[in-house]
Amino acid sequence: MTSTRLSADRAGSALALLAVLMPAMLATVIASDMVNLLLPAIGTEFDASEAELAWVVTGFLLMFSVGIPFYGRLSDRVSLRNLFVVCLTTYAAGSLVSALAPTLLALVAGRIVMGIGAAGIPVLTILAVTRLLPTEKRGMGIGVISAAAGIGTAAGPALGGGIGQLLGWHAPFWLMVAIALVLLPLIWRVLPADSPTTAERFDLTGGILLGAGAGLLLFGITQAQVAGFTAPSALGCLVIGLVTLIVFAGRNRRVDRPFVPPALFGSPVFRIAVIVASLAMSINLGALVFVPIVLVDVDGLDPGTGALVMIPAGLAVAVLSPLSGRLADRIGARTPALSGLVVMGLSAVFLSAVAGSGSLVLTAIGITTLCVGFIFVMTPIISAAAGALAPEQAGIGLGILQGAQFLGASAGPAVFGVLVSARRQAGTDALNPLHDTVAGAAFSDAFLAMALVAVAALIIALWMRPTPAP
Repeated sequence: MTSTRLSADRAGSALALLAVLMPAMLATVIASDMVNLLLPAIGTEFDASEAELAWVVTGFLLMFSVGIPFYGRLSDRVSLRNLFVVCLTTYAAGSLVSALAPTLLALVAGRIVMGIGAAGIPVLTILAVTRLLPTEKRGMGIGVISAAAGIGTAAGPALGGGIGQLLGWHAPFWLMVAIALVLLPLIWRVLPADSPTTAERFDLTGGILLGAGAGLLLFGITQAQVAGFTAPSALGCLVIGLVTLIVFAGRNRRVDRPFVPPALFGSPVFRIAVIVASLAMSINLGALVFVPIVLVDVDGLDPGTGALVMIPAGLAVAVLSPLSGRLADRIGARTPALSGLVVMGLSAVFLSAVAGSGSLVLTAIGITTLCVGFIFVMTPIISAAAGALAPEQAGIGLGILQGAQFLGASAGPAVFGVLVSARRQAGTDALNPLHDTVAGAAFSDAFLAMALVAVAALIIALWMRPTPAP
């Protein structure tokens, strides 16, 4: 009787934990993309140019990319609960400033503060799952969190645009303020007052170099989306960012207490997880960005109808993410990850064939199966990486892993976008012989490039050794 009651208590604690962490992750991911469809209205109110409006998005993303590794490192030295509360409070403050913004400068400042707070939530959410759930439930927990991220990615622009259209562009920010304020006392209640795993100091200069390098790379990528990779603003930032990261790597090997412990990459599982996660994320975000564009710009559908294609994908991700986690718990990460990459590659080839065909159903099938394949890659990969890290390395390790995911998510649409522009200028037929329209040829080639990236990720993932289930 006592053991049954203990099991029920643990199950209840796990459900309470996930019930709070899932909306926190969902709100963070939605905040990243919810302004995309609001930019025209914001530009009209503040009489701003496209270049000025871009900072509403870029300001958030820059702080997000710079903050991820820092929060990962801090989580080893600061109570998880306290750090989570600081992140949510900062996020709420930034959302409030954005909602009340009387000028574009104030809105950008609010978005920057939002990004500072939001950067810690994905890392801390995964850490809470890996530290507080039993080992045999870790994959399931990560699957639930991945479902929130997947739903937020697919629904963010539509949700922000819909609420903004009905209630004005300020309304989505007020919604984020309300969500953060509701979550704050719940986080305080469900997260235990844990002790830090280490009190060691770390190389702050190295962390600044890592954050600056990642931020410059991201800014260069965002500039490349607008002006191309050969533009001075894009190429300059990419080169300086790469040099900064090289300087960081050299310093990281020399100092006594490096920001990123070199032993972290001594684990083959972790190394493979970082690369595969980045590549898979670039495919997923590339497809999520380009599928609606094809439906609207090539097939001539209105944005509302085009957005419908994301509904099956979001539902599939929500239902299957926990399943992928439970599967990883039972059979290990390698088989689900390899199978997911195969599905992603085949789905990209399918999208390459039907791009611009005018069929909402076929396109919905393609993006849904691709998102399902992605979930069966990402959830096991994160679970395997978390299991391969020592407790004192978990914070910075998962921070690096999620930073790689974020850079992949930023690089994917930019790189594939440059390919689309080049192929449009060339005006040639699609490389995929199964594609039979002229208007969608450039997008067909982009989806075919995504399939090649999936093959590259599959080859790398093959080096992952089979791991026994917990």
